[in-house]
Amino acid sequence: MIDYRIIQKENYTGKIGELVSMLEHTRAITLSEIEGLKQVDLDYLQDGSANSIGALLLHIGAIEFVHQIISFEKRDLTLREYEKWRTALELGDQAREVINKNTLEFYLDILFQVRENTLTVLKSKSDDWLYEENKWDNGVPYNNYYLWFHVIEDEINHRGQIRSIKRLINNNE
Repeated sequence: MIDYRIIQKENYTGKIGELVSMLEHTRAITLSEIEGLKQVDLDYLQDGSANSIGALLLHIGAIEFVHQIISFEKRDLTLREYEKWRTALELGDQAREVINKNTLEFYLDILFQVRENTLTVLKSKSDDWLYEENKWDNGVPYNNYYLWFHVIEDEINHRGQIRSIKRLINNNE
């Protein structure tokens, strides 16, 4: 059952708990949206420039992983990490070529593993951590709260794409 309340979560500080509540709500809606999809649905491409549902799911996991590294470890991806996640982060032609033929469980496992790490580390963070500031290489400031807000907004954005792809699939059946 999906919880439609933003609440403080047990084992987290107040604001972190509310953030976790939003992360969990966002994911619950995404999971309900993809429930029961078959491999053919996950691989469907509307045209030569489209993303598949599978690629979008892997992208959602990749974005969360990157934000873990930036906010939890205060660093950029290593070359090995970048090589592992590059296709899912960038999408495009390479993703259309290699992100396919996976089951829904494959994508769910990745989303679960990445999220499990997020929730574990967030238990060790205080509300003050959310407001810790840093600067991008171009000098633009950001804080950890923004980074995790972006994880949520990115997932919501791609969930909208997933809904559109599902409508196309249903119209083509």
